Amino acid sequence: MLGRTALSRGVTTHRLSKNVTLYMNELASPASGCQTKASEDNKPLTLMLPWLGSRPQAVAKYCEIYFRTGFDVLVVESEVKEFLWPRWGLDHGKSLLELLNSERFVSRPLLVHAFSIGGYTFSQLLVHVSKDTQKYQDLTNRIKGQVYDSLVVGSLETMAVGLGKTVFPRWETLVKQVSLLYFRMFRRQTVDYFNMGIDAFWNSPVTAPALFFFCKNDPLSDPQALEELIDFWQKRGINITAKKWEDSTHAGHIKRHPQEYVTTLDMFLHSLHIAPLKAKM
Repeated sequence: MLGRTALSRGVTTHRLSKNVTLYMNELASPASGCQTKASEDNKPLTLMLPWLGSRPQAVAKYCEIYFRTGFDVLVVESEVKEFLWPRWGLDHGKSLLELLNSERFVSRPLLVHAFSIGGYTFSQLLVHVSKDTQKYQDLTNRIKGQVYDSLVVGSLETMAVGLGKTVFPRWETLVKQVSLLYFRMFRRQTVDYFNMGIDAFWNSPVTAPALFFFCKNDPLSDPQALEELIDFWQKRGINITAKKWEDSTHAGHIKRHPQEYVTTLDMFLHSLHIAPLKAKM
């Protein structure tokens, strides 16, 4: 849950399921000042996919940016089991896809903001979309922007390192070795599914402008692999903004470089022209 400060300022919490929470931003109202069902249906929604083990107060910093801009925020958390057994990850992606297409959200303009393994969760949604792009065309058209912070990209070893650092940091080396063994033993149930998700992400049917935050010293995100992805997307005609630091922290850029992070994100959001609402601060 977000901190009481945010909630006391007009943000209401709706727990939709164990790992899904909707934050309704009552601070935002149409320019006319009158809230209607039509204006609610067209109110922009940020789909926020946090990193593993994220704390509510850390996620709240990002939500605040969107509340100021006039967005509601839908926080969808991931679990390590969905990564270790990707079929469960696909089920999670399917449930998220159905939620975004439900009556409550079906007409909302969307912005995706994924951190670290949250990008994996979104890729599982994209696997389903890629199988029937015509069926989900309305959804992909509703996604007006995408933000990726510390996207986990690179080798299988990079993913194993990520598990150790985020889930069991005290046994990081052991977790890495066991994870690699596990991935190799259950290749058809893990690696083959990872490759399917990676392919769906690289060839994503979502072509909205994208913003990438990353750094050169992130052990969980290979900057060269990420730059190759950015170059590939640019050649596909996707408008890309990239903010790269020499030295920063995985999923902690806003803490290390707060002014640059917020300014870059604010400029990106402004360029999308999807927030006709004004927040009453």
